[in-house]
Amino acid sequence: MDLVWKIAFSQIKGLKIEQARQLIARLGSEEAFFTASENALKALCCMRNDVFEASSRYKLLENARREAEFITRKGVVPIYFTDGDYPWRLAECADAPLMLYAVGQRGISWNKVISIVGTRNATAYGAGFVKKLVQELASMVDGLVVVSGLAYGIDIIAHRAALEAGVPTVAVLAHGLNTIYPSAHRSTAVEIAKGGGMLVSEYMSDAVVHKGNFLTRNRIVAGLCDCTLVAESAEKGGALVTAHLANCYNREVFALPGRVSDKYSIGCNRLISSNEAVLVNSAEDILQCMNWSERQAGCSQPQLPLAVMTPEQENVAEYLSAMPDGASLNQICASLGMPVHAVSAIMFDMECNGVVTALPGSRYALL
Repeated sequence: MDLVWKIAFSQIKGLKIEQARQLIARLGSEEAFFTASENALKALCCMRNDVFEASSRYKLLENARREAEFITRKGVVPIYFTDGDYPWRLAECADAPLMLYAVGQRGISWNKVISIVGTRNATAYGAGFVKKLVQELASMVDGLVVVSGLAYGIDIIAHRAALEAGVPTVAVLAHGLNTIYPSAHRSTAVEIAKGGGMLVSEYMSDAVVHKGNFLTRNRIVAGLCDCTLVAESAEKGGALVTAHLANCYNREVFALPGRVSDKYSIGCNRLISSNEAVLVNSAEDILQCMNWSERQAGCSQPQLPLAVMTPEQENVAEYLSAMPDGASLNQICASLGMPVHAVSAIMFDMECNGVVTALPGSRYALL
């Protein structure tokens, strides 16, 4: 029943962590909040609030009981703000959620945490930079954790780069853990949960996918981290919101510069020019700015030998080398005179070997 009290208490609208601590200190426990009379609550808290009404508290408890059943049935891990493994960086944020719902590795070592965010319409430039950066950071520092939002574009590229580099990655969802959105990223979500990472959400399982939730969850993406990197962003977008929140939390913000003519570099260039972000060219820039100690030489992760390309793969690589913005699968097929099924198999092998990167719209670019 203790879990039910905590879930219900965490769902009180507008209740911040500091207020929650004060309220529990006055009442003695979450249970006391739901068992006290309405008049007693009003007198103790010296205020009027609709949530003090018995009917409102009863509704919170009913919802909490259903959620507790879901948690038990699905193996979801509830992380309450008073728990020892509640992420301490997030706990410092005034608007942090009282409860997190997680699937995956609960005991993540929140040592060196970077959130990587950006546009859904990632270009070859942004995708290539993120992959290289994560690989370099993973080889240079211990305890790296990569956080993002599992969305299309830069988010999913960052998660997959972390998985490939063998470092934990945390996906902050904008909905309950009874589903995965977008569904196309379900397999990656499973890899994250099974590969030492975590899927985390502040929403109960019955919460629907709502547009406003995606902006709200950005505060968690920013709050979990030591620093935030905006890889690519148009003039407006959720990545810029995350950067603003990170600045408000006194976290370092980095941005990848781009050409002034590139639509998805406008936001990054503006962050840099307004001194809201530090220009980043490489992993070394982040290490120096964050004062992260580099792993000693000789202790780095072993590098796999480069795969030898087949003649067909070499032809594809040569074609893509002249296409800086990438090419679609159909364009590659038409240019090389090969059937779709053959090119699809070639592209899959080349992506696994780190030769090409997949872009939205079935497009590929050379790394």
